[in-house]
Amino acid sequence: MIDIEELRKMNRIEKIAITEHARLRMLERDITVGDVVLCIENGEVIEQYEDDTPFPSCLVLGMAVDNRYIHVVVSSDGQYIHLITAYHPDSNRWEDDFKTRKGRK
Repeated sequence: MIDIEELRKMNRIEKIAITEHARLRMLERDITVGDVVLCIENGEVIEQYEDDTPFPSCLVLGMAVDNRYIHVVVSSDGQYIHLITAYHPDSNRWEDDFKTRKGRK
């Protein structure tokens, strides 16, 4: 299980490892590393993916630099935060709080 406070201890640009997939998606979605850092700093873990490999990952909901909601999926090896993807949540898929997927209770 990933703890947001542990992520915050490493939450610096030089400690965020960005996959090629994440880098491309961030470019497509106009999301910066600064947005990711801010999301981890002000956000909360809303889902845990304990079976992910090579490390468990989680979904963090927070705010981006432009005051828009952002979701980031990250894992950690204890040394680095590994950014898997980042996106602005779609209101067609998420409840108004952007914490709950529509159709799930």
